[in-house]
Amino acid sequence: MTRSRDTVHDPEVTMSSQRPILIDIPERLEGPRVLVRPWRRGDGLALWSAIEESRAHLAPWMPWLDDTNNPDDSEEYVIRSGARWDLREDLAVGIFERESGRLLGASGLHRIDWKIRRFEVGYWLRATAEGHGYMLEATQLLTRLAFEVLEAGRVEIRMDTANERSRRVAERLGYMLEATLLRAYAGPGNVAKDIYLFRLLPEEYVALPWLTGATPAARTSAPPASAPPASRPSESAPPGPSAPADRTGSD
Repeated sequence: MTRSRDTVHDPEVTMSSQRPILIDIPERLEGPRVLVRPWRRGDGLALWSAIEESRAHLAPWMPWLDDTNNPDDSEEYVIRSGARWDLREDLAVGIFERESGRLLGASGLHRIDWKIRRFEVGYWLRATAEGHGYMLEATQLLTRLAFEVLEAGRVEIRMDTANERSRRVAERLGYMLEATLLRAYAGPGNVAKDIYLFRLLPEEYVALPWLTGATPAARTSAPPASAPPASRPSESAPPGPSAPADRTGSD
């Protein structure tokens, strides 16, 4: 992971004592092929294009699609998401191809409880980016951010039990299936859907094989030791203008 800027930290201020709004979070994460960053004003048109291309692909998993009807909806979403990032209320990001800058999809750390450092990863990819391992790479970056920079006590990924591609992302990254929640969320058409709940705890994270450079994705550089402690659409990444979170989607 690479930081977009350096910030001077008061040595007397620890991560556990900081107010969330004061926590310094890298605004640029880079893997071998993807770049992950917060949404910015002006990203709305690229987001709208990705959504329009992928409506049939996303429809089984993403109830927010019905609220995304034009480019202005998408632009409003990215502006609001940037504000929520600054307030540390929600950490929504776009996933971009490093070489071309093309938007591949969306992800983020959502449903945050700063008191116990709990986060939920959600994700979705545009239809033409599916099947290349981009989501695996992006989710790996966000998992490292959560544990190595934000000192996560727990990270979750949730997905519809019918969403096999999303489930495989969680499994390949070493997340543990903790529960199957019956009729736990309202899917498209307000139909009650069952979801898988995957989790990762700090003691499980440090034992993951890919932290040593093994598969599933190439390791990215970790923050220095002195840094502050740190598919189909998944069931939790905010993707559309008015959605508080998007559920997980493709690899």
